[in-house]
Amino acid sequence: MSALTDLIFAGSNAVAGLTESAVNAAIEKYGADKKIAFPDTAYFFPTIYAATGVKVATLGDLPACVGVLKSLITNKPELGDALNAGLATAVGAEIIEGLKYVEGSDPYATESGIGFVPDPVIRSLGVPLVTGDIPGVAVVLGKADDPADVAKVVKDYQSKGVMSFLIGDVIEQCAEAGVKLGLEFRVVPLGHDVTAVIHVVTVAVRAALIFGSHTPGDQPGLLNYTKERVPAFVNTFGPLNEVVVSAGAGAIALGFPVVVDQDIGDLQVPGALEAVTDHDETVKRSLELRGIKIKVTELPIPVAFASAFEGEIIRKKDMKVEFYSGKNVTCELVKMRDADAVEDHRITIDGPDIDSGAGEYPLATYIEVAGAKMQPDFESVIERKIHAWFNYMEGVMHTGQRNQFRIRISHDAYDKGLRLHHFGEVLYNMIMNEFDAVVDKCQVTLVTDPEKAKQVLDELAMPTYNARDDRLASMTDESVDTFFTCTLCQSFAPAHCCVVTPERLGLCGAVSWLDAKATYQLNPTGPSQPIAKVGCTDERTGRYDTVNQAVNSATHGAVENVTLYSIMEDPMTSCGCFECICGIEPLSNGVIICNREYSGMTPTGMTFGELASMTGGGVQTPGFMGHGRHFIASKKFASAEGGTERIVWMPKELKDDVAERLNRTAKELYGIDNYTDMIADETITTDPEELLNWLTEKGHPVLGLEPLM
Repeated sequence: MSALTDLIFAGSNAVAGLTESAVNAAIEKYGADKKIAFPDTAYFFPTIYAATGVKVATLGDLPACVGVLKSLITNKPELGDALNAGLATAVGAEIIEGLKYVEGSDPYATESGIGFVPDPVIRSLGVPLVTGDIPGVAVVLGKADDPADVAKVVKDYQSKGVMSFLIGDVIEQCAEAGVKLGLEFRVVPLGHDVTAVIHVVTVAVRAALIFGSHTPGDQPGLLNYTKERVPAFVNTFGPLNEVVVSAGAGAIALGFPVVVDQDIGDLQVPGALEAVTDHDETVKRSLELRGIKIKVTELPIPVAFASAFEGEIIRKKDMKVEFYSGKNVTCELVKMRDADAVEDHRITIDGPDIDSGAGEYPLATYIEVAGAKMQPDFESVIERKIHAWFNYMEGVMHTGQRNQFRIRISHDAYDKGLRLHHFGEVLYNMIMNEFDAVVDKCQVTLVTDPEKAKQVLDELAMPTYNARDDRLASMTDESVDTFFTCTLCQSFAPAHCCVVTPERLGLCGAVSWLDAKATYQLNPTGPSQPIAKVGCTDERTGRYDTVNQAVNSATHGAVENVTLYSIMEDPMTSCGCFECICGIEPLSNGVIICNREYSGMTPTGMTFGELASMTGGGVQTPGFMGHGRHFIASKKFASAEGGTERIVWMPKELKDDVAERLNRTAKELYGIDNYTDMIADETITTDPEELLNWLTEKGHPVLGLEPLM
């Protein structure tokens, strides 16, 4: 063990020396009062903040952090001391990387890596992490002796949905081998310096702060969270040096096992630091060490199929085939049938296949299912999954839904043999895999004949869509007798529980009342459980005894009371992966809403990240609430405080997105036409006094409401 600890301490001491010199040089050049920050985060230097509670804001804050770093390096041969030295290396790496941002510009602008990962990106990853679409996180660093080895490993992770962060020459090695890089492919190059590994560490520690409501300064709690709830591990390629070994010790301290591809003899620590020199075994062993079990869906198609390809964008120049509603008839429809009307696994192409020579086609995707437990309400739930399943195919892009969508197939996927029959295989296999509890038989018809596709659209699809819309429009919280919990996010946020109602979808935007109902039917012991809608003690705020009991039970006592319609009185908790957050703007007596894609300032004087740091991880903060985009236009949005009349500001992109629905709600509730014209955005102002003047000029109804506080 002494040989290993000697290496760790040597690396930690080297990083400590570099860090101290870099801090002193920066202070001499810029002065101690020079502000310093990573971009788009509310958590300062996240590793330092999470472990110590120190908020690094200026260069003058760093010497004390260097002192803490050096105090962790005891040079004692015990493994625990060596792991602390590894954490010291992480602190040093964070400071060194942070100093790259001291001038305010992007130090990675000319790099092949992205550097620091902003808060909104981490929040956007919350849902796929908790649902298992991203089952694990691989940190891949170094330089492989044979580039084909690392490319093979990363492609294997990609095919399994595992997110890979690349550090070092492996970036170019993977790119040159044809690995698709980028956040949308879940293969993210961070940077070439070994200190760039801290950008993965900050993702893990911010998960503890964002989702786990971790208290800054509680180092044992932090390490327990990262070990138990962040499914990360490390693969190193090529020769090791003391700095890499020390960084690996920091990873092990966080609970992330390290697999190296070099023979390290007796330096191995079973379960924590292991050598796997056969690259065919690297992925398997890494997943085993982290306890990650992946259910691989084997499909009879000629391209890769994984959630990692869901964000793939296919440009027109790369497109072989397109199905686009702007040019041809398109629709996607799932219908429940009697069992004798469905021939299981029948896949029919009605019209020309995509190798007929044309580049653009109509497409009516018509799926018929039968099952003893199948219900009409589940049709749309299955239908919405088509978007994801088609996107999981490498070389396929799907946007939109129903009769308004675009599908593109790349030249590469076409050349590999992808044809419409394979789309049918994907639909059949995924429906029978994911909905086997309610679907016993399934047949798929893909119609490319223009007249027949129009017949499907006019005679089957549109009447079904209209009937569903009419039913959904009539569904209110008052019209049902059951609400549902959703605890999907508890793997990251154990103190949070969503309550999903017809008029309030899950805050991530991905779970509607019908989704939650279907989830319960498919898995009666799963994340969505029914709540009998009885025991209402306050209709104004939406306070129910049964809801309180369900939430208290689901959060193991962490949350005792919650309301459904108030942002001031026991507001619903958040996990951290909400699409939007609303917060009080005191001067106007209203609320602003900010979506996570917006990186600018708001009239509250806080960015999205800073607003979002006010809640999350199950914390209730009166006046702040995470929610989904569609909830903005709900008649139940903050209805206890006056509802949508309280909305005074939101980013323009968000306002444009919700305008039609929000204007319809405002007209129905308040008789106001074009209500969103009264709501300011960043193109108008982000200053609270200017906002108040603008609202006064517009005659915004918030000015006549009772004070919020």
